[in-house]
Amino acid sequence: MSATPLQLIMMLFDGAKTAIGAARHHMGAGEIAPKGSAISRAINIVDNGLKASLDAQAAGEAGGELVSNLSALYDYVVRLLLLANVRNDVGSLDEADRLLETIASAWREIDSQSRG
Repeated sequence: MSATPLQLIMMLFDGAKTAIGAARHHMGAGEIAPKGSAISRAINIVDNGLKASLDAQAAGEAGGELVSNLSALYDYVVRLLLLANVRNDVGSLDEADRLLETIASAWREIDSQSRG
């Protein structure tokens, strides 16, 4: 209840990473239903959490392009996760995980600069 908006965003990234890790585990174990459930959680976090939190109006004219690019990147991550599910493709999971980690590291840098 007392988390800052930045902390909430970081929690979303952590949740997506955890869900992708679970999907990777279930995929390796041949557990189809739990794999699908974990991937669905990751998709939900990316689409209804991270992407939904983008605010082009708040970003203003200067940030509008960034919001548009992030939105497209989140769409791509969702497509990767869907492909991973349909094709049992660990590579797609890994790519989605790497992309989300890259964005999360930028948010962590913003957090450390705002504290310092």
